[in-house]
This record gives sequence, structure tokens and C-alpha cells, in this order.
Amino acid sequence: MSGPDEAWVPEDYKVKASNGKVYNRMTTVEGLWTCADGVGASGHKFSSGSHSEGRICGKQMVRWFMDHKDFKPAIKETADELKKLIYRPYYNFMAGKDASTDPVVNPNYITPKNFMMRLVKCTDEYGGGVGTYYTTSKALLETGFWLLDMMEEDSMKLAARDLHELLRCWENYHRLFTVRMHMQHIHFREESRYPGFYYRGDFLGLDDTKWKCFVNSKYDPAKGETKIFKKPYYQIIPD
Repeated sequence: MSGPDEAWVPEDYKVKASNGKVYNRMTTVEGLWTCADGVGASGHKFSSGSHSEGRICGKQMVRWFMDHKDFKPAIKETADELKKLIYRPYYNFMAGKDASTDPVVNPNYITPKNFMMRLVKCTDEYGGGVGTYYTTSKALLETGFWLLDMMEEDSMKLAARDLHELLRCWENYHRLFTVRMHMQHIHFREESRYPGFYYRGDFLGLDDTKWKCFVNSKYDPAKGETKIFKKPYYQIIPD
């Protein structure tokens, strides 16, 4: 995510678009913005900070659009392919609903609420949730990854009875990837930098010699692989 195009901002914090310009809060995916918790760095932004960053995003999105009036997005999938993908949970329900008298309990599919409860249980127990007093470790995280891999397989069987459940199905599917990415970052950073958010039981202390940096990641959807790496931290405001 890019910082503002100001002289006091380090060049490493600026993301240049294809036209060479810097658009505040734009990600390394050109034309995609994020703000508030999506930016990271601070978990204490709450409503006022989120609102301010949202306004920054909105203004910069308009600026980018005005600079790219001829841009025409290209979608890889056909309309029919997208329809089959988006409505897959509904098709799952229609194909399997006659296997039981209770639509919530069925051997052929999983409802979004049941999927959510499994995801909450996994991440709470293995990803540093309230059940472990926000503490996790390498062994716990790797057990969590194993469970999340199984959940990714099961996500193909998510089922929706109506449009609301269809929304919930995709919300849980995206949450699965977000949660796993978050746990991968915790796994990569071998220290406890943010007491109160989570603790690494196997690395309880701070280690500025190795970890006074940002941890970034990049997901390759074609390969299904995530690369996690360090990015430099610059002290802009003096202590």
C-alpha cells in the first residue's frame, strides 16, 4: 500500500502506478485501494481514523480515474463461467437438499453458519484467540494450517438456500483466506511485538535486531502459493 507522495515519505513507502504517479493508499495491484485495518501498522484506528483514510481513498480513486479515462478492465472468465462460480453454493444446495429432512444437517453440503463455527473454533484454538489467551506457537499454527487446508476443500461444498446465505458463503470463503494469511504472518514473525493482540508462546519477547520491520506477503492464485518477506521500517517521527 502506498503512502502519500510527500518529500518526507521514504521512497520504499511509495507505490508508483503505470504512469509514474503515486496515489495515496493504492496497493501494489494498480487500481486497487485499501484503508484502515487494510493498511495495517496500527490496530488502534477505530472509527475516526477509518473514516479519514476512507476519504483519502475516495479522493485518490477519483484522481486515478481522471488520469486513466481510457482504461477498460478485462475479465478473464466469461459471464457464464462467473455465473457458475458465484451461484455454486445455490447449485450445491439444490443438488443435495433431498438427502435429509433438515436443511442445516446434510451429508452433501455445509451451511455457511456451520462453516463459520468451524473456522472460529480453528482460529481461536490455534491462531491465538481468546480461548488460549491470545497465545499461539509454531506447533499450534501448523496444526491450524492443516485444519484450514481441509476447510478449503470443504468450502467447495458450501450451500446457500437464498441470496442472504449466498452472501454468507462467499463471506466465509474470503474470511478463510484472510485468516490463513494472518496466521502465516504470525508464523513468519518469530517474536511477540504486539502484546494484547497475540503472543508467540515460543518467542515471548521483542527482537529488534531481526524484527523491527514490516512483514508483507504476496499470494499467487495460479500456484496457490504465498510468499512472505520483510520490508524495511523507517523511523519518520523521532522517539
